[in-house]
Amino acid sequence: MDQPTSSNRDAGKPLDAETGAGTGAGDAGSEVISAGQTKSAQDEPPKAKSLGPLKMIFTAAAQYPTQILLAFTALVISAGATLAIPFSFKTIFDSAFAGGANRTEIDGTFQFLLVIVLIMGVATALRFYFVSWIGERVVADIRQAVHSNLLRLAPGFYEENSPKEISSRMTSDTAIIEQVVGTTVSIALRNTLMAIGGTAALFYLQPQMTLGLMLVIPLVIIPITLFGRRLRNISRTSQDHVATVGAMVTEVLAAMKVVQSFGQESRESARFGDAVEETFTIAKRRILIRAAMTSVIIMLIFGAITLLMWRGAIAVSDGTISGGTIAAFVLIGGLVAGSFGALTEVYGDLLRGAGAASRLNELLKAKPDIAPPARPEKLPVPPRGSLSFRNVTFRYPTRPETAALTDFTLEVEPGETVAIVGPSGAGKSTLFQLVERFYDPQAGTVRLDGVPLTKADPADIRSRIAFVPQDGVLFSANARDNLRYGDWGATDEQIWAAARAANAAEFLEALPDGLDTFLGESGTRLSGGQQQRLAIARALLRDAPILLLDEATSALDAQSEQLVQQALDRLMQDRTTLVIAHRLATVRDADRIIVLDNGRIAEQGTHDSLVKADGIYARLANLQFTAAAG
Repeated sequence: MDQPTSSNRDAGKPLDAETGAGTGAGDAGSEVISAGQTKSAQDEPPKAKSLGPLKMIFTAAAQYPTQILLAFTALVISAGATLAIPFSFKTIFDSAFAGGANRTEIDGTFQFLLVIVLIMGVATALRFYFVSWIGERVVADIRQAVHSNLLRLAPGFYEENSPKEISSRMTSDTAIIEQVVGTTVSIALRNTLMAIGGTAALFYLQPQMTLGLMLVIPLVIIPITLFGRRLRNISRTSQDHVATVGAMVTEVLAAMKVVQSFGQESRESARFGDAVEETFTIAKRRILIRAAMTSVIIMLIFGAITLLMWRGAIAVSDGTISGGTIAAFVLIGGLVAGSFGALTEVYGDLLRGAGAASRLNELLKAKPDIAPPARPEKLPVPPRGSLSFRNVTFRYPTRPETAALTDFTLEVEPGETVAIVGPSGAGKSTLFQLVERFYDPQAGTVRLDGVPLTKADPADIRSRIAFVPQDGVLFSANARDNLRYGDWGATDEQIWAAARAANAAEFLEALPDGLDTFLGESGTRLSGGQQQRLAIARALLRDAPILLLDEATSALDAQSEQLVQQALDRLMQDRTTLVIAHRLATVRDADRIIVLDNGRIAEQGTHDSLVKADGIYARLANLQFTAAAG
């Protein structure tokens, strides 16, 4: 193949799986991409410098105002109910526990408290439901919008942007957004309300003690922030090593035959043991930091509460405040301190969400290089199947210094079979890329039935082309859907007719569920020859006037090649056919053979005339046929 490989970018970004609001104690997640390749800490979605990119998320969420209103209402009610509980305790302490209330007052006080608890529980459940619903809905909408845009982009985009990285953005980055919308924003709003409302309540209860508490809160927040940052770093390192262990297992199990053939079981076991021990060592550091952080936070929080209660007890004994007031003050103070602590974590999560949103927005806003013109020219009906290359020069975007085709001119008549041969890198596959208008040439024109491709709708162009790749590309679906890819409206009768013409009916009938049989990932439950025959049947269902064959028999055994070649002969009848040929024996009967060398036509003619010319083709043919005879 002449198309360059995609650039090697970071394969993916890990999802930060931090939880535990107010503690910063969550572990950052990291997942295995493939054997030998993991998402490392360096691959994490970058934090944005501002929260601006979150506008995309909020714009998507704004499409559901009813759910937002219900979620916010439930949030306010649950926050209010939470703050109301300490005031109920104040009443209980001051009246019921002090012995100054009768049975009716006590019953009423506790009944009121139960109502508040009931309201808080229901409001919290509704808040969780609607906030989670919005998060899932927004993620689904963003994924759908990004995927729809990705389907519009030309193959050149995927040369410059790794599909693995794009896949990561579609999964881990959207998961971060889901966390932001479904959890982080809710936590931020709830704790903001709790902090503001709680502080107001504290000043209402005891202004002087509240000022003292305001001095204590930073003493709790500072170690949370410091320990939390260090814990996140060590957690990412720990998860990175866990991912490495997983990748190692995948790599070794996939190559088990090689491992056992060379007797390397002991070495692989030792290598795995070293990786596991290194992971354990890092995990111990993470556990130690978390234990120290927990200890410090507990001492600070409960120490502060003890000091407040001590001061409150003195005030109670002096008769300046009631026992219920000090009880309510301590409870609300704990809620306020926890709310401020949680807000320190929320900002970091929002920045990560902004980074993820920025990366997804890049995919959402990417413009296709190949797009229909404002007023596309219609292709002639009925189609004739002629192709024309006139003075075409083309360079791939990823290697602009090298021309894949240079001043290339070729006329292909309707119904003609033209074979394209030449050494690797000569420009053979580039012709196919240009015919299907996956790229546009930098100079010259490519025409289909007399219409320049740049003036036609790419969808109209591709509707007149059937393509059989070198490897029968199949999807993780059943046989019927793989075949219907050529014509999604095809009936079972048409599918079976195409299968018989492609010599595929026999093995399809033998499948456990016939056309409904799941073929495995990329059709792995079929042999190479069977996959190729399905690809030919799919092209038959396409029933297009132009056929592109990218050496459809090069990787097959002799028996499979014979069956596939018979199917190809039927497929090529009455169609304009371009054949990329590596095995020259398969193109002896072509109407014309084009020999490419360094992006130019070096020779052209029939097999016999080119052999007599004693040029590049003759040397290639001599090498192949001599080797086959030997």
